[in-house]
Amino acid sequence: MSSLRTLAKSLGLSITTVSRALDNYSDVSEATRARVRAAAEAAGYRPNAAARRLRKGSTEMVTMVLPTEPGQFNEPLYIELLAALGKRLAKDGYDLTLLASPPGTEEIKTYRRLVEGRRTDGLIVVRTRRDDARVRWLLDADFPFVTMGRTDVAGDFAFVDGDGEAAFREATQRLLALGHRRIALVGAPTAFTFATLRRAGYRAAMAAAGLEPIELEVAADEEGGHAGASALLRAPARPTALLCATDRIAYGALRAARRLGLSVPADLSVVGHDNLPASAFSDPPLTTMELPIAETGDLLADMLLARIGGADPRTLRRICPVRFVERQSTAPPP
Repeated sequence: MSSLRTLAKSLGLSITTVSRALDNYSDVSEATRARVRAAAEAAGYRPNAAARRLRKGSTEMVTMVLPTEPGQFNEPLYIELLAALGKRLAKDGYDLTLLASPPGTEEIKTYRRLVEGRRTDGLIVVRTRRDDARVRWLLDADFPFVTMGRTDVAGDFAFVDGDGEAAFREATQRLLALGHRRIALVGAPTAFTFATLRRAGYRAAMAAAGLEPIELEVAADEEGGHAGASALLRAPARPTALLCATDRIAYGALRAARRLGLSVPADLSVVGHDNLPASAFSDPPLTTMELPIAETGDLLADMLLARIGGADPRTLRRICPVRFVERQSTAPPP
């Protein structure tokens, strides 16, 4: 395997020029960079990663801190997102690292350790909250980050989000068009921004139809969906449709309906959000909505790399349309 010195000598270039060409510095012409890369590939030269990071003052890593309980990692949505992010970041020579931390004080300690210890070049913040201490801390630290989701925190930061408000307004309108009038929202905790936006869309559609909203806030998982749907479906005037804030909530609702002897969609329509892989195989297959994860991962990676490069965060904001996925869990009311 060739050394940097040997490679430079064979090209008739200085070691510094070859090194900067391999590190893609703009002060080396594109023609020279291409020539150096081709020669390095032909010679089987592989740069010393640790030395390159030291020269650049970079870790060549970005990090996602997933707020979760210790030892638990059971979010299919984020597993899919990580795969998309890792693939895109690798194209620019970055590794993606994942840490899990309990929400709250310990989470901020994790961010502080990463930033102050220069253990990463940028951060991806997920499961955003309306009052998000992580975003405030990162803004104060002036550290590159991007969020998946919006927040009420004031400041200029990059984000990618689905238009959950428009999506839940449209989903409610679709149920109304089928003839449903008793449509209940089984919502996630409104401390999360996504839950608040989805609730707003549902309320707007119900108000436009002259109907009173029926709402219940539950934990954003199967257990929460089961408990919430069970309570709603035992009511004297039970809903004929459940609009669930997430697919996992919807899975719990489907089980609750079965246990109460209700058939979906003959007796009850159920709609979720996320289009998790299991949703196409639930019983019945779940009507849902999705923000395409592969495209979202690419956007998050591109924005974070741009922030690491010094781009203005005000130019890195995207609210994306949400796609409605109609399957067999919705039908006209009985």
